[in-house]
Amino acid sequence: MKKNFLNRRGFLSTGAAAVSSWATTPQILQAQGAVSANDKLNIGVVGSSGQGSYSIGQLKDIANIAALCDVDQDRLAPVAKQFPSAQTYKDFRKLVEQKNLDAVVVATPDHTHAVASIAAMQAGKHVYCEKPLCRTISEVRHVTQLARETNRVTQMGTQIHAGSNYRRVVELVRSGAIGEVSEVHVWVGSSTGGRKRYAQFPATIPGNLDWNLWLGPIPEQPYHPGWTHFHWRHWWHFGGGTLADIGCHYMDLPFWALDLSHAVSAEAEGPPIDKDSAPLWLKVHYQFPDRVVSGRHWKALPLTWYHGRYPDHILTPEQHKRWGSGILFVGTQGQLISNYGSHALLPEKKFKDFSRPAPFIQNSKGHHREWINAIKTGGSTTCRFDYSGPLSETVLLGNVAFRAGQKLDWDYRAMKATNCAEAEQFIQHRYRGDWNHWFEG
Repeated sequence: MKKNFLNRRGFLSTGAAAVSSWATTPQILQAQGAVSANDKLNIGVVGSSGQGSYSIGQLKDIANIAALCDVDQDRLAPVAKQFPSAQTYKDFRKLVEQKNLDAVVVATPDHTHAVASIAAMQAGKHVYCEKPLCRTISEVRHVTQLARETNRVTQMGTQIHAGSNYRRVVELVRSGAIGEVSEVHVWVGSSTGGRKRYAQFPATIPGNLDWNLWLGPIPEQPYHPGWTHFHWRHWWHFGGGTLADIGCHYMDLPFWALDLSHAVSAEAEGPPIDKDSAPLWLKVHYQFPDRVVSGRHWKALPLTWYHGRYPDHILTPEQHKRWGSGILFVGTQGQLISNYGSHALLPEKKFKDFSRPAPFIQNSKGHHREWINAIKTGGSTTCRFDYSGPLSETVLLGNVAFRAGQKLDWDYRAMKATNCAEAEQFIQHRYRGDWNHWFEG
């Protein structure tokens, strides 16, 4: 397999040179080797349960499931029975070498998103990767740049982006329905994290699980069932708690509606910092620079994230009950509140007779179908890595600020907190042994 990877200096400099394309409308990446619209693509899926199972369900009627990979054979076996012609693997590095594959879905825990996506793109495959794009900011930056260099069609798994509700909200914001947006609040009531490191570990690893491959590139850890499958989200080694898990879904809406790119600062507050486990609750203040939205110059924007605790100062108990998790845009002429499936202009009495703008964002045929169609036509996707990379970096920056324990002044071009050297350890990935070659020239 070809391994012509950028070293750190290389991808920082080339990434910085491309920042202007991230901050404006991303360029359409013309895919090399587009196939006939009538042909079914051959898809490989890395991670056969959870989100991998969901992707298989979305793709099975519009593409061929030609390869399946999972480090847990108990998870792989029942899925493989449904697709007897699919080749099966436990190592994604073998899957990407399968000659007839056109594209790969990466639905693994966050800590292997980067290496699996890199391997697929270097093997010439198009990539659909679950959110967040990677576990660390340095990995996100590298994967985003590599997608651009290899000219692959990419899509991050923020499936709600394809829903009509988000599109109608974007139209309202961009048409000026609530005036200039001066602040945004994003909140999620649920939480993952708050665990204490296990004191005892099982003496044996289950025979169905390849623990070494499950760890992949990260430093060695003893096996514990509380670190696998859904539970990995609680732990810094493998994921990033609620912010990393859900943040891309909810922060996607203000990123899209307000043409956001990279924050210039982030400051977090939460419970006492735990070196192993993500926090049960978190509040992050992001600051974004001024920018142009739909031809109008808008001022710098604060965006605040909350999880584990509702922001009682901005919503009434009745609103919390009605909306659950959601997003609030505060404008100079009103407010707009939204969750995944519905939205409302506030105060409702003021907007009772409001005339909506005619829809100008085309409805999606489906998040996965959009990716498949773009591969066939040589077109683009709405959540390509050029868009989803900066979104993922911003989400992860909140966790970095929390773990660093101070407000961070963020230089996104240099990928560095200019006022906090301690933050570097949380920005950069650390791989073990031979896995380091993925980021070496």
